Amino acid sequence: MKTALWLYLFMFVAFFDLHAQYPILSPFAISLGAAPSFIGLILGVYSLTHLPGNLLAGYGVDRYGSKGFIVFSLIVAGIVLLVQSRVTDPWDLLIIRSISGFVLAFLSPACLSLLAKIAKDRVQQSKFMAGNGLVHTMASVLSPAVGAYLVAKLGFAQSFTVLGWILIATGVLAMVGVKEATGQKALVDLSIPHTQSVAEHPDELPELKNDRVPWLFFGIPLSISCAQGILFFELPLMKESNGSILTSGILFSLVSLGALVTLSMIFLNRKSPFLRTTMGSLGLAIIFFGLSIHWPIPIYVSLFMIGMAKGIIFPAIASLLAGITSSSHYGRVFSFLSISFSIGAFIGPIVAGHMRSHTSPYFIAFACLMLALSVVPLRAFKPVSI
Repeated sequence: MKTALWLYLFMFVAFFDLHAQYPILSPFAISLGAAPSFIGLILGVYSLTHLPGNLLAGYGVDRYGSKGFIVFSLIVAGIVLLVQSRVTDPWDLLIIRSISGFVLAFLSPACLSLLAKIAKDRVQQSKFMAGNGLVHTMASVLSPAVGAYLVAKLGFAQSFTVLGWILIATGVLAMVGVKEATGQKALVDLSIPHTQSVAEHPDELPELKNDRVPWLFFGIPLSISCAQGILFFELPLMKESNGSILTSGILFSLVSLGALVTLSMIFLNRKSPFLRTTMGSLGLAIIFFGLSIHWPIPIYVSLFMIGMAKGIIFPAIASLLAGITSSSHYGRVFSFLSISFSIGAFIGPIVAGHMRSHTSPYFIAFACLMLALSVVPLRAFKPVSI
């Protein structure tokens, strides 16, 4: 449990630093003389360079363990922020963001893999994944306001310097706080012998058919991330935001607050992660369809409901992948999960920008989610017969 708390701290700091830059980066790029189109490239390149980092992280974590990658990711990302505080040219900022996206790509697969390994049973594994989602959501709620406050008080350069040193200090703490878990022990703890009845293990889920994750399953996280990217692109342009940064910020916060509600419902962790993933995704699709046809539910309520759906889905996906994968492949499968999220986050805003004059971007989000759900191979997630 102590290791899990350390991991939550490291992920909170990393996500906090990342989200704290959201209200900073665009104004900072403008101050360097970047054109609006170039600013979009600066923001999007982070997701692109995440992909090779995720691939390397997956195989590296499985082979060498999580601790080294956690320490490396935090310390180097902090150094990159210190360098970022001194850039004076938009092209330099683009390069720095590229490096940052690559370096931080190692953190999430390493932390999720270690969380999955240290759990004693499936229920605790689900709780750990829910805790990860809660930490991420809390960081996304608090950090944008803190980032804006830092810039108002200290300016861009000093704000990046402060955030950089926080990451470096957290990386140093990780050297002491992180204890590597042995994959074999975790695999034994989490497995249910086929000769025993499920009733003898009420807190554990049955082992599934194999530890190969169907590729089509990754369409779900990709479509969810794509839908989220569409929402983040479209929300500031809606008439409800009135073109106000403050109002847009409140609308974004409603999504995070909704996620906090369902992440706090610990009893959900005892439900099947596959059921939570599919039903949560279906609910999310329905909400986006409602937004596309301008249903009578107020936008504030709709956004809160989107957040609640996300709070159900994200920990469920992580628990589901951990449940059908052997501990020796955790790093790999969580890196593929991060890659799916990165691709969706990159595609969503681009599609919304090109299609919004022809059809509602929210309908595209609905269509993506329904397509992903319709091709999920259900047989691959059936439990073995006892």
